[in-house]
Amino acid sequence: MKDADAIAAAIADGSSIGLPPDYSLVAMAVVRALVRRGAKDLKLIGVPTLGLCADMLIGAGCVREVETSAVTLGEAGLAPRFTEAAQNKALKVIDATCPMIHTGLQACEKGVPFMPLRGVLGSDLVRDHPDWLSIDNPYAKGDPILLAKAIAPEVALFHARWADEAGNVWVGRRRELATIAHASKACYVTYEELRSGDMLEDELLAPGCIGSVYVSAAAPAPRGAWPLGVPGMYGIDDAHLQHYARLAKTARGFRQYLEEFVCKPTPAKSSSPAPSHA
Repeated sequence: MKDADAIAAAIADGSSIGLPPDYSLVAMAVVRALVRRGAKDLKLIGVPTLGLCADMLIGAGCVREVETSAVTLGEAGLAPRFTEAAQNKALKVIDATCPMIHTGLQACEKGVPFMPLRGVLGSDLVRDHPDWLSIDNPYAKGDPILLAKAIAPEVALFHARWADEAGNVWVGRRRELATIAHASKACYVTYEELRSGDMLEDELLAPGCIGSVYVSAAAPAPRGAWPLGVPGMYGIDDAHLQHYARLAKTARGFRQYLEEFVCKPTPAKSSSPAPSHA
């Protein structure tokens, strides 16, 4: 695809979207494009948590529901737009855990309706989730097993350092991105740089690749993860995150942030736009 706006246009209102946490190659250029186009009724699935991308989409009125283990801005504190929406019951929040999210996606990845796990047994969340079923181990008496229902996002969305001419994308050690891509019905990726050839033919690059069979479309987006980071290229812009966290505490401040950094189509080209406003 041409750019991040083209990917945002391809994501239908009402879609469920699998998204990585802030430390794991978030397609922020597409998130801003979704806000600009006025996306509606999205369900966000945190793999396993959500951060800036979710807070921004929630604040802009794009989200109806989140399923996640947490929503946080990390060292910048609480996710203010999520917090206010959850407290006002303007948003449906499905509490999950990291093991249930990963195992549910792995079930879909493997084409089975559920997968067993143990680590969540004993949690109060099991009591609050009638859809989390516990069964007896058929091979041993008195050994309960919890079943994680398959999770099948309609869209996987993330960023990558490289794409190649064969349609593969390279995400390095961020293998949760491969799980999201495998489990989702469609997968859209923005990338920093285009490489010639086929990375799957390179013994060093192939282990960090997601094959083109799992990638619906990719689009160039230099600095497309900003203000989050891409390992080996640029780090998280902590000053900008702090700036966002301060402004987004109020609806008025959040609108100011959108006007300054989202409504304009190319806010990420500056290496660090926040400190002068911090």
